[in-house]
Amino acid sequence: MKKEIHPASYRLVVFKDMSVDSAFLTKSCIDTKDTIKWEDGSEYPLVKLEISNQSHPFYTGKVKMLDIAGRIDKFRERASKKSVVAAK
Repeated sequence: MKKEIHPASYRLVVFKDMSVDSAFLTKSCIDTKDTIKWEDGSEYPLVKLEISNQSHPFYTGKVKMLDIAGRIDKFRERASKKSVVAAK
């Protein structure tokens, strides 16, 4: 690998999938304010993920339906109101 091509902030960072409580350590230059104590006893910057290969349906083979704030119900309600107005 070529020397001095990485940013100065290129360091070890922990990425944690919050939905399944899975974490991995890798190098990154992402900015973060959180830290976490890793398995080796050292403290590393922490990046919180909503989804990773440990929770993504493509990799797990499990379909997981997330309905945040009732979005499906809100859509159905709007759609039913439009169909009633169109029928008049």
